[in-house]
Amino acid sequence: MTLWKKGSFLLCFLLIGLLCFSSVAFGQVKLNYSIFFPAPHKNSVLANEWGKEIEKRTGGKVQVTMFYGGTLTPADKCYDGVEKGISDIGMSVLSYTMGKFPLCEVLDLPLGSKTAVTATRLVNDFNNRFKPKELDGTKVMYLHAHGPAYLHTKTAVNKLEDLKGMKIRGTGTTAKIASFLGATPVAMPMGDTYDAISRGVAEGVVAPVEALQGWKLGEVVKFTTQDLGAAYNMVFFVVMNKAKWNSLPPDVQKVIDQVNEEWIVKTGQGWDEIDKAGAEFSSKLGVKTIPLSSEENARWAKAVSPMFDEYVKEKKGKGLPADEALKFCQDRLKQLQP
Repeated sequence: MTLWKKGSFLLCFLLIGLLCFSSVAFGQVKLNYSIFFPAPHKNSVLANEWGKEIEKRTGGKVQVTMFYGGTLTPADKCYDGVEKGISDIGMSVLSYTMGKFPLCEVLDLPLGSKTAVTATRLVNDFNNRFKPKELDGTKVMYLHAHGPAYLHTKTAVNKLEDLKGMKIRGTGTTAKIASFLGATPVAMPMGDTYDAISRGVAEGVVAPVEALQGWKLGEVVKFTTQDLGAAYNMVFFVVMNKAKWNSLPPDVQKVIDQVNEEWIVKTGQGWDEIDKAGAEFSSKLGVKTIPLSSEENARWAKAVSPMFDEYVKEKKGKGLPADEALKFCQDRLKQLQP
């Protein structure tokens, strides 16, 4: 081989090596993140910051690209999309695929968490305690939950009897709660609720306070009844494709685990912040808040209590530790909010 050919070969070899080194050093494990919230929503902002923080702490080894508004996978297909590798990471709602996460359904019951921070701590403690097999298809980053979902109506609801027969928008858990409280649930997508209430198709909705601003519902309702005894906190997941997780080097996994722990708190706080913003937004529009007395609140809690019995009976029939799961949630909640 001539000296020129040897030199060219060596140069090519060095260039290839440099490219490989650059790939490892700078860029990169690339991860796509599917989320159904629009880009401006607080949860989208926090999810984007999560990715940026991981990129920063790994020295640029990891890059996360966000796909907002369900453009990569719709909300009810998000978990399956992560399992199948359509997306590397996904955030959505456990109850959007009812029946897929049976043990975790206890977390959507009206347990009475007063804040999103408390509810978020509870759901992560639950996951750490039970490590539900139904979540084994992915690597769970963390879970989170919104603040208490209260009753928002066009006419005042001061006691349980005021709700009888009232048409309340609800699907899944919210429909059950409305039924047990004596209302008539009206099923529709959340996006249709504003028009439905304004036109009288529905007379109210069960939703976290942030929805009064986020969905502009404060413009069409007049009252918020703080029925904590019947309030639920919907659970969201953030998960990663298991094969993708296993392909990451240990130092990167360690960084992601650390950021996950921090974002549990940040996300819970984020939900509480937008609840506060929703309350301020609706208050300026004249929406009045009706706090229930402890006695009246206990009546509402008793009215929805059959939901707990239904959960235990149904899930125990499937061989799941439902009674243990429910007791854990109730006991842990007492510790978190004495």
